[in-house]
Order: sequence, then C-alpha cells, then structure tokens
Amino acid sequence: MNIVTVRLYEELNNFLPLDVRKRPMEIECPEGCTTKALIENLGIPHTEVDLILANGESVDFRYRLKDADVLSVYPMFESLDIGSISRVRPVPLREMRFALDVHLGKLARLLRMMGFDASYENDSEDEELVLQARREKRIVLTRDRGLLKRRAVTHGYLVRSLVPREQMAEVVRRFDLFGSTRLFARCMRCNEPLVRIDADAAVPLVPPVVAGLYREFSRCPSCGRVFWRGTHWEGMKKTAAGLLEKEPGGS
Repeated sequence: MNIVTVRLYEELNNFLPLDVRKRPMEIECPEGCTTKALIENLGIPHTEVDLILANGESVDFRYRLKDADVLSVYPMFESLDIGSISRVRPVPLREMRFALDVHLGKLARLLRMMGFDASYENDSEDEELVLQARREKRIVLTRDRGLLKRRAVTHGYLVRSLVPREQMAEVVRRFDLFGSTRLFARCMRCNEPLVRIDADAAVPLVPPVVAGLYREFSRCPSCGRVFWRGTHWEGMKKTAAGLLEKEPGGS
C-alpha cells in the first residue's frame, strides 16, 4: 500500500466530514490507484475538480499515485482561466449546452428562459442521459453524485440546492454565465430557438386584443406557440435580473 497526503481546497471540502475539512489527510491507497479513483473514493465526483497537483505538478485523472505523493485538489476557478495548466478537463466546451436529469425540470425551464440550450426529458434513464451528453457535448446537471462518477461524463455539476431559483443561481456562478444570457430566445417547453414572425402573420395565432397591442412576436418552430412581450415579460425580466446578480465582492 502507498500512503499519500491529500489536501482539498474551497468547496470540495463540503464533501468531507467536518473533522477532516481544510487540512492535509494521509490516505492509504493500493498500488496503481489513480487520482480519479482516490478522489471519488472520498465522495467527490470528478466533474467537480478542475486542477490536480501532484508534488506541485499538474496531473490528470489517470495519474498513478506513488508512495509519499502530495496531492492538492482544486475546484472550478471562477475568475481565472487555468486551461493552459490544468490537465483534468479533456477539451473545453465551446458552447454551454446542458443535459438535466429527471429531477431538474424547473431548472431546465429557467435555463431556457435565459436562452441556454437545456435538454430535459421527465422520463429519461441515466444511461440515455450520459450518452446524449457525450454525443452532443453537453454538461450534465444532476443531484445524483453517482451519476457524475461515471467515466463517460467529462463535464458536469452536482446541483446542491432543492430550490429551482437557487439551483439556477448556482449554475450561473459555477459556469460564469453572467454575460452569456439571451433572455427569452428559446421555447421554455420545447427548448427550440424562437423565430421572429411579423405582426400580420401573428394575427390569426393570438387573441385579438394582443394583436392590437403588440407588434413584435416570436414563434416556436416545434410546438407552434407564439410569444410576445406582454405583462408577464416584466415579471420574468425581474426574475432573470435577480438570478444574474453577483454575490457581494464578485467581479
């Protein structure tokens, strides 16, 4: 058996018992144990980790631990780009696209309201979700820690809160989405990008009073629903503004 010293940083400590948080731990591990195996044995999904240093050098999840190794494990850096030194993330995703498990339907609607591609089915199996995320290069959002430990999941986040608006605020902070939103650009039911239609085309599709009051309309090409900036618009804008507020001290 090898003995390695492990130190977890910032919110990764939340996965540990209180008595061992924020301090170095000596851990026994078998010959050939990888950093991924050790980290997940501590109860931490590998998708929560953004940087691993072994004896001061950046290593990936396949690094095989040696006796007396000193391991420093860091979560996502929200304000620093460490892509040039971190070896744990295979390839950065160029576009933020999400796949949500069956328990996060309300979060999916909020993400769509903000304009993000958020795939969600209320009857999808975990295996199907993982395959879709890998095939379509999506970030898995889930409250199931075990799901994120699957080797096939390369990008994901363990949602902490049970409250949809708090969940949305978590995702916004975790992936630094503050400047990437496009409010009401997607259908909240179908996830399809909305298409602008002119006022004349909208007349037979909306109530007469709406046709008389508004001149800008959008339509979902999948379900056919028509959207306009009615009284609900201001309320949704306030909701979105609250979700996009940075915490005090944030940049």
